[in-house]
Amino acid sequence: MVTHYQRLLNYIVPDYVHVMDAGRIIKTGGKELALELELRGYEWVGAEYKTAAKAAKGVTA
Repeated sequence: MVTHYQRLLNYIVPDYVHVMDAGRIIKTGGKELALELELRGYEWVGAEYKTAAKAAKGVTA
C-alpha cells in the first residue's frame, strides 16, 4: 500500500516504510520511520541521502 496519510497507519501497521525520491528508494525503516516523518517532515531524509551519496562518490574501491 502506498500512502502519505499517517492516520491510516493507525489502523494498518506497516512492516516496512520506504521513502522514495525521483523513483528511487532513499530510506527504509519500520513503523517508527512513519512516525518520524510525521514529526519531522521529509526534507531531512533527502538531505541525509544527498550527504551519503556525496560521501560515497569520494570513496574509491
